[in-house]
Amino acid sequence: MIRFAADDGRMLAYDDCGKGTALLCLAGLTRNMDDFEPVVDAFADRARVIRLDTRGRGGSDHDPDFMNYNLIREGRDALNLLDHLGLPKAAILGTSRGGLIAMMLAAGHKDRLTGICLNDIGPLVEPRGLAHIMTYLGIPPDYSDYDDAARRLEASMSDRFPGVTRNQWRSYARRLWRQSDHGLALRYDPALRHAVMEQSATDALPDLWPLFDALQGLPLALIRGVHSDILSPETAAEMRRRRPDMIYAEIPDRGHTPFLDEPDAVAAIAILLERISKCPST
Repeated sequence: MIRFAADDGRMLAYDDCGKGTALLCLAGLTRNMDDFEPVVDAFADRARVIRLDTRGRGGSDHDPDFMNYNLIREGRDALNLLDHLGLPKAAILGTSRGGLIAMMLAAGHKDRLTGICLNDIGPLVEPRGLAHIMTYLGIPPDYSDYDDAARRLEASMSDRFPGVTRNQWRSYARRLWRQSDHGLALRYDPALRHAVMEQSATDALPDLWPLFDALQGLPLALIRGVHSDILSPETAAEMRRRRPDMIYAEIPDRGHTPFLDEPDAVAAIAILLERISKCPST
């Protein structure tokens, strides 16, 4: 893990490994670069996998103004990292909120992108999924350690993630939380909760379809968990209608979000990278 200064002085953590097509990985709302360990394992021999801890997450600085936890600022952070690395362009693999950042960048900075893979996110976010996120956002978990978390996650998540082993849940827990003297603790700024609440105070979800339509002309892939409560089958179907060339993988036995180690997810990312490598503009 390395750190660099964003244009407002916040120190942000990232990792950069592999050679080939630059693939910038942007994690979900409360997540961090560790979620993309399977991507490093699968693709570092054929892609330059760059993983960013968005401000307030993982090893990046917390922002004293929680309103800076927004898609525009986080998109600027991603561009700041590309500038820091001297990269004029990169593909983005965006999980959940990371995919929303990718769509925002396509609308305003399309010239910096070579392609996009959206992991379980689209231009219409299901309210029931958002409601579920608010049940835990910013609240420390009550797990004593990673083994306790793995045991209880295996029991509570079996409807959306059937067949996931206890060892897989332990890896999940290690990526999301850190061990403290008082049990597991958050690896992100709990003020994210206040940011989300303030920014959604009107209860009106913005129309993001224009952002999705801005992806036109870019190689595009979509990965969806079959049990997702964030990306509905209907929204995925409309995305496919608008972009019939879009690579699509629906991952069985996964909810929000697929882990990206599933064979179909790996295959979708591989096809996207191949398409990008054949585009003369990249």
